Amino acid sequence: MNDQYQGSCLCQRVKFEVDGSFESFFLCHCKHCQKDTGSAHGANLFSSKAQLKWLSGESEVKSFTLPGTRHSKSFCKECGSALPGLQMNGQMLVVPAGSLDSELSIKPNAHIFCSSKATWDVDLEKAMKFETFPS
Repeated sequence: MNDQYQGSCLCQRVKFEVDGSFESFFLCHCKHCQKDTGSAHGANLFSSKAQLKWLSGESEVKSFTLPGTRHSKSFCKECGSALPGLQMNGQMLVVPAGSLDSELSIKPNAHIFCSSKATWDVDLEKAMKFETFPS
């Protein structure tokens, strides 16, 4: 079975398609992922076989690799949304799960780099829940 996923950035200038399946889905708690997401962790899908096709806005995609590390991210130059990118010398497609417009049938495989986990990232399931912004 060959999966196909559609995705885009927040401003909709960049649209893409991923043709193929993902081998891993990791929630990464490293300090780099915390910084570049502004959140508790990154949520990324990994594939060594899937193909990325830019449908529009490829010229709006910028990639950044943190000097001295393997940490890399791609994003829209206009709205800053995280976008897919090839990493590990082009051998691994990394897709931010939140950039997909298609539903995912897979669930995260693991939390990684938990030794760097944010101190406030505990018992989050106990926090109050609202359907919209609380009044």
